[in-house]
Amino acid sequence: MKRVFVSGCYDIIHAGHVQFFEEARALGDHLTVCFASADVLWLHKRRRSSLPDDHKRAVLEGLRMVDAVVVGCGLEEGIDFREHFLRLRPDVLAVTEDDKYGQLKRDLCAEVGASYVILPKTPPKFEPVSTSGIVKFIRAPHEAPMRVDFGGGWLDVPRFARPGTYVVNCAISPTVSLRHWPYERNAGLGGSGAWALLNGHDGVKAELDLGVGWQDPAIITEGGLCVWKSGLHPELEVKHSGDFLRGRMALFWTGKQHSTPGVVNQARDYDGIVRAGALAREGVWSGSIEKIAAGVCASYGVQRGEGMDALAGEKADAALMACRPLAWKYCGGGFGGYAVYLFAEPAQRDAACLLPGFRPIEPYVARTA
Repeated sequence: MKRVFVSGCYDIIHAGHVQFFEEARALGDHLTVCFASADVLWLHKRRRSSLPDDHKRAVLEGLRMVDAVVVGCGLEEGIDFREHFLRLRPDVLAVTEDDKYGQLKRDLCAEVGASYVILPKTPPKFEPVSTSGIVKFIRAPHEAPMRVDFGGGWLDVPRFARPGTYVVNCAISPTVSLRHWPYERNAGLGGSGAWALLNGHDGVKAELDLGVGWQDPAIITEGGLCVWKSGLHPELEVKHSGDFLRGRMALFWTGKQHSTPGVVNQARDYDGIVRAGALAREGVWSGSIEKIAAGVCASYGVQRGEGMDALAGEKADAALMACRPLAWKYCGGGFGGYAVYLFAEPAQRDAACLLPGFRPIEPYVARTA
């Protein structure tokens, strides 16, 4: 009988592990799988085991290609299975191409005359996953807010950052989930940041990798009405519940999608953006919708200077102007997508939301346990 031995953490068993076990079992007539004990996992990975050791053993023993299971309890990193290996004296030790402890395992094989076999990477039967990826997905929230920005947009892009300036934005509901997305796509509300968060990814890194700024994942993760310091990474200056905005915000769909990465390098009035961020910041600190509206008006002025189309309101739309909006601007990079409107009173906002293209939104603060 030709005996094959494999070892690993195998903390959360997934299809990649099953495929590896199948390929290792094909090298001989008997497969022994060794998994790292909970103590070893904590010692070397600083991670709690997903299951008690006896449960994990039962799961592995239940796999049709596995003939025996042992628990690695040795404290030597990479070869916690030394005692079992010397006792069982298998014919083959099978490893993956990315194994980090090759020389240690080769030396161990030499002690018992076993073959050290590196299994080549074969096309996966399923999209590859990792234990750390599974853990991130499990820990990811089930829902996330979107966001509107009031002033200082683009100052969160590292190459456009200016010390002493500010970005002001607000997380909003209705929320989104992987199964329910009640907004238009590519619409300037931070959808890519929300999507990254829902999938357990580092949203800030994902946005910076796209060449844009960090404000979307920062506010979507934080919640509330926030002022951020301009810089290379998110630094929160102040967070407000945004209660004075409740009943006073609406979105208007312009009818066309937009792409922030597509306009990131366009020339724009950064001095005007700085002024808009400063005005909106005053509104957060003072709890004043009128001061936030001043920042929004300043932001819209910059957007119009870039050549964005006039929004309803500036066009003197009689039905909308009867609702007396305080201010409006495109969300995100503009040139399409959603626009945010502010109103002095809830009744005015609600009346506007009876008009085509308008919908109510509210400030979002994450629920606490």
